[in-house]
Order: sequence, then C-alpha cells, then structure tokens
Amino acid sequence: MQIYNQKITNQLKRADGQLKGILRMMESEKECLDVITQLSAVRSSLDRLIGTIVAENLTICLLMEENSEERDAKLKQAINMIIKK
Repeated sequence: MQIYNQKITNQLKRADGQLKGILRMMESEKECLDVITQLSAVRSSLDRLIGTIVAENLTICLLMEENSEERDAKLKQAINMIIKK
C-alpha cells in the first residue's frame, strides 16, 4: 500500500528547492525582508503538505494499527503535532 503519492513527494521536493534558494540568498547577502518572505512561503508550503498528508493518509496510517489503544494514542499525537504552534 502506497501511503505517500507523487503529489506529496513533489511538494516536498519543491520546498527543498525553496530552502536551497533561501540559503543561496543568505550567502549572497540578499535583503532580510526578501529572505523572510521566502521563509514564510516555505512555511506555508510545509503547512499545506502537512494538511495533505493528514487529509489523504492519516486514515490509512491509523487503519494499519490493529490495537485500538495504540490507534487512539497515535491519533492524539498526530492532532497535537498539527495544532502545536
């Protein structure tokens, strides 16, 4: 069973590319505001990625857990990771 599809992989690769671009910006001493703008874009991208994984895969991941107590614990853990700011 494939949990992470190509869409998710592509989103993560795009975020990786953005981070590498930000590092290049910092090395070439670009304006602070420009770096922050790009970091904010990466953060938004990763937030969307988390949402995609939750929406498309959390059920599958939890269904693989046969023990209901473990499943409930994993669900609570996932929710806490999502809402933690």
